[in-house]
Amino acid sequence: MSVRNLEQLFRPRSIAVIGASDRPLSLGALVMRNLLDAGFDGPVWPVNPRHAEVAGRPAYADVAALPEAPDLAVLCTPAATVPGLVDQLGRKGNRAAIVLTAGLKAPHGDGRSLEQAMLDAARPHLLRLLGPNCLGTLVPGAKLNASFAHTNAMPGRLAFVSQSGALATALLDWANSNTIGFSHFVSLGDSADVDVGDLLDYLACDPDTGALLLYLESVKQARKFMSAARAASRNKPVIVVKSGRAPEGAKAAASHTGALAGSDDVFDAAVRRAGMLRVATLDNLFDAAETLARARRLQGDRLAIVTNGGGAGVLAADALALAGGRLATLSEATLAALDAALPATWSRGNPVDLIGDAPTGRYTAALQVLLAAPEVDAVLFMHAPTAVVPSREIAQAVVPLLAAPGKPVLACWMGADVVHEAADLTARAGVPTYATPERAVAAFVHMVQYRRNREALLQTPRAAPGFAHRPDEARALLRHVLADGRDMLDEFEAKALLAAYGVPVVETRRVPDAEAAVAAAEAIGFPVVLKIVSPQISHKSDVGGVALDLPDAAAVRGAARAMSARVHTLRPDARLEGFTVQAMVRRSHAHELIVGVASDPVFGPVLLFGQGGTAVEVLKDRAMALPPLNSVLAHDLIGRTRIAALLAGYRDRAAVDREALADSLLRVSQMVCDLPELLELDINPLLADERGVIALDARVKVHATTARPGERLAILPYPGEHEQSIEVDGRSVQLRPIRPEDEARLQSFYAHATPADMRLRFFFTRREVPHSELARYSQIDYDREMTFVALLPGDGDDALLGEARAVCDPDGRHAEFAVQVRTGWQRRGLGRALLDKLLAYLRQRGVREVYGECLPENPGMAALARRAGFTLAPSRSGLVELHRSLA
Repeated sequence: MSVRNLEQLFRPRSIAVIGASDRPLSLGALVMRNLLDAGFDGPVWPVNPRHAEVAGRPAYADVAALPEAPDLAVLCTPAATVPGLVDQLGRKGNRAAIVLTAGLKAPHGDGRSLEQAMLDAARPHLLRLLGPNCLGTLVPGAKLNASFAHTNAMPGRLAFVSQSGALATALLDWANSNTIGFSHFVSLGDSADVDVGDLLDYLACDPDTGALLLYLESVKQARKFMSAARAASRNKPVIVVKSGRAPEGAKAAASHTGALAGSDDVFDAAVRRAGMLRVATLDNLFDAAETLARARRLQGDRLAIVTNGGGAGVLAADALALAGGRLATLSEATLAALDAALPATWSRGNPVDLIGDAPTGRYTAALQVLLAAPEVDAVLFMHAPTAVVPSREIAQAVVPLLAAPGKPVLACWMGADVVHEAADLTARAGVPTYATPERAVAAFVHMVQYRRNREALLQTPRAAPGFAHRPDEARALLRHVLADGRDMLDEFEAKALLAAYGVPVVETRRVPDAEAAVAAAEAIGFPVVLKIVSPQISHKSDVGGVALDLPDAAAVRGAARAMSARVHTLRPDARLEGFTVQAMVRRSHAHELIVGVASDPVFGPVLLFGQGGTAVEVLKDRAMALPPLNSVLAHDLIGRTRIAALLAGYRDRAAVDREALADSLLRVSQMVCDLPELLELDINPLLADERGVIALDARVKVHATTARPGERLAILPYPGEHEQSIEVDGRSVQLRPIRPEDEARLQSFYAHATPADMRLRFFFTRREVPHSELARYSQIDYDREMTFVALLPGDGDDALLGEARAVCDPDGRHAEFAVQVRTGWQRRGLGRALLDKLLAYLRQRGVREVYGECLPENPGMAALARRAGFTLAPSRSGLVELHRSLA
């Protein structure tokens, strides 16, 4: 379940408090006091079998005695009573409850925990449960304080969701002292039912919420979390603080990737992929919320700093550099304009130091120049109090400039009481305002990070023809290894796996002994590389199991015998099964890189890229991403490493073939999507230069699983199994799910539609569909929505003939659909084919109801819907409602 019945949880019309009490400091007394003090407008019914009255209200002996089913029930009773009470509430008709009680992990007595018994009691009634072991929830706009918090929340536009009740109470106190208000303030507790994914779905669509703030300690259902987070991030800022940043690592990983992929790094990758913003502290959380809610949209990452104190400017510039930000380089035209407005002693650079004696005119003149400078994307205005001009007068002069439409501006008033009025003026004008240079710079960096993450949701990958790969061959190889009782592929098998997916590998032969190694080397051609093959030895270099640049047969024979002796001495437990012989690759200017796959216990497979070689775990230059990748994500993954700057070329080293490198990442990503048995993978080193890439070594760890392809991924990959070809008027037409790289086709499809067709599809006249909307339509979340497109193979961007689109509600029970067919292809059966395919897919996914709307002047859509089994009825809005049950 997801948003089902959450409206009763957060906007109830009536509330029952089970275990209500007048006993001072008891849970039931605190809840009753908070509900009544908040001024809740509806009835509040205390339930207590031993009292006729509680908190001045008539009390009821039990749930059955309540006058009607409450919208919301708050349970304050001992743990052992909770499952039975939930069953009674469900039978009464209650559909939402808050379980404040702790201790439900204890056994119930029938083999289940109390928590599981509670869930089992709620499930038949679709009764939603917040908690157990939670603080409760506060919705100031609904006058709801269903919690045992020590104070109420002020109304505002921020929704705060916390997995820690203790932290929530402290933060609530802090927020009140800083006049920060909330639309919702929710403590999740143990999240037995309602979890962070549910609240992301609910709050993303809440009109009273401007931004979502999350304090997380863990994520339980990765795919649900990622789907909800990606959907929410498209609507409003989602800002996250997560505890547990210290790297855990993998103490006994079979690969470098496994050792490098700490769970916090994987969470960072998930946040980035979902378009959210992660911050380090609670202070950052609210600063970022203020910045993103107030500041104008950022178009770039170049910051100009203007200040009346040189030292403060240096502090801000240092903080910006340490955070990875970028100072704007002022152009000669900008410098000349500033020269004309400022004294000769000004800093002539960025930060722009106005000198401590600056009058108001100097501030406004400098701001006007910087706000007009094309090389500046945002401005940080900073002021330290002086005796020359009162801070209030400076604020009155500059606020019209700071608050004017245009570039984002941040203000920093350093000091305390003497600048309080000035800071208040800028804040009330809607300008994000901070007390220190470091906090102001951190807020700007948050804006840059958030912009990058959001843009990642809208970027369109370049069209790719798709690459040849042999998944059946790869599956057979992994089945053979598992049937042999092994979980590690030897080097020869690992390279065969890479070759099946088209990753370039050096020619390699496996041999049983030294003489066979000599024969293989002579066949390949000298010089060669010799490596041991042992299931027990993952890192061959640890035992001297690698010999490079062997020039002749004698060298090969000697190296093989020496390796055998070393393995026997250093690892007597290891079984030496032979050797691999491969051509010695000479690429003197190639970079050693690593491409890997690790398996996170929460988010499943994760891809890693970075600097490779034997010191990879020491250098720790790596970036991570959740599969599946597309070309944009692959290039972004490369660009987030330190070695990326070197890959662009320097001095006598040519730039690496980035397309070949990105292609290898895409092939590994496809491997992860196809092969659920794949647990860990290292390609190290992957040599890369201007000629392309080649894998010299690889390690692969596998495990037996019953999971289907893509099932372990946190983001559902492209469902290629739904591709098919049909015949329309004697021409072959491909029906398939839409892909992110179809944006250009979709743009052409809408551009070629007649104005009448566009109005019938979107219900208003539009000439074009913007990039942001096209990206949303083409980069869909296959776990929640589906679009089938019809294509004429080989016709390029103009090949899209029609689309049938459905968006499911978060519960997956209802879906809204739309169909559009290209002019010239209408009334030829294509619309019916698309709609039938869509309905079959939705039925397979368990969707029960499908609905849509069309204009009354759209008889073609009405006729198509009738033929597909829909009922039609006029709506109050003047449209025609289309409905069909799939149950």
